[in-house]
Amino acid sequence: MYKVIGFPLTRTFRVLWALEELGQAYELTPAKPQSDEARAANPSGKIPVLIEAGESITDSMAIITYLADKHGALTAPAGTLARAKQDSVTNMINDEMDAVLWAAARHTFVLPEEHRVPEVKTSLRWEFSNSIKRVESRLTDEFIAGDQFTIADILLTHCLNWARGANFDVESEALLDYGKRMRARPAFQRVAELAK
Repeated sequence: MYKVIGFPLTRTFRVLWALEELGQAYELTPAKPQSDEARAANPSGKIPVLIEAGESITDSMAIITYLADKHGALTAPAGTLARAKQDSVTNMINDEMDAVLWAAARHTFVLPEEHRVPEVKTSLRWEFSNSIKRVESRLTDEFIAGDQFTIADILLTHCLNWARGANFDVESEALLDYGKRMRARPAFQRVAELAK
């Protein structure tokens, strides 16, 4: 059984969703960033952390990539063009959506108040809007990386939800419809119940 340390309303959601999609048993130790529990598993205090065989695996994308590769699901096989397409869109979402949303969060509540620059969020919203157009252009099938649900869909859906919570507009009917389909998945719904 896997052990997950984190709080469902953070990037921990991605890990829990992947585990649910994979049908893998896990134990969740609820912990917020920088808590004693988080620091015990990861000296940086960041979450999520996956514990397996006494080893800590950190960073949500590293964790879900590991799980997908290990269980041979939620990912295209390594060394295939489908995997290259999946990795390409995953890196794009990470660079152009997750990074922008994280920068906005840092300047809203993460950084010490004297280091926050609220005015930067205007630029970040503009950047996010441009990223939405680029990501939308990659949505040419039911899922973001083709005709199969992959970890790229977990990342994109999480970013779309984060954007909504952070008041970043998603001006794309295609991506809004896509997000509704992804949130309707039973595995997503099970994790959403944990996050309440």
